[in-house]
Amino acid sequence: MAISDWPVSERPREKLLQLGPKALSDAELLAIFLRTGVSGCDAVTLARQLLSHFGSLRRLMGASQHEFCLAKGLGEAKFVQLQAVLELSKRYMQQQLQRETVFTEPALVKKYLTHTIGHEQREVFLLLYLDNQHRLIASEPLFMGTIDASPVYPRIVVQRALAHNAAAVILAHNHPSGVAEPSRADRAITERLTQAMALVDIKILDHFVVGDAEVVSFAERGWL
Repeated sequence: MAISDWPVSERPREKLLQLGPKALSDAELLAIFLRTGVSGCDAVTLARQLLSHFGSLRRLMGASQHEFCLAKGLGEAKFVQLQAVLELSKRYMQQQLQRETVFTEPALVKKYLTHTIGHEQREVFLLLYLDNQHRLIASEPLFMGTIDASPVYPRIVVQRALAHNAAAVILAHNHPSGVAEPSRADRAITERLTQAMALVDIKILDHFVVGDAEVVSFAERGWL
């Protein structure tokens, strides 16, 4: 049965218009992006199959062009559209952060980080540079790692913070495993960076670890 034959309340586009995007499942949102299914398979069913194929929405969003285009119902045009959507989302969130006092809006920072590095298949260590009113100056990925590690060098972090004339910074990195719980290594490098930045009078306000379902804040846990 085609989606157009479904009850209006169950059609993804109509459901979004009536209830808002948060009311839709991952598959329903993906179906709207896909627009059409393939022979013998409607868009929602195709979306479910794709989520099962990739394992999660995060892995689908972070797939390489080769991986993406090999999947049933996808191709280069869809890959280009998805990259455009992701980049627009990142830019929108960054503009929102630049308008706000970042440290007083942890939920906004978490949302931005989820959009920025949450879908990455490699570990990315990112810095948010803040002015003396804790407004965003710039966001910069500094280190890229393997599937489970990213080398972090305090000297480079200090150099980049000084180059941006930052008064404070927020650290962030993702866990490609999808589990946001900070490791002992995460806590150790945070302590080293805190000590290094203190020497140049730059404060680390927080360290966020981004996973599939949550973003953990060191500050909220009392670790900073």
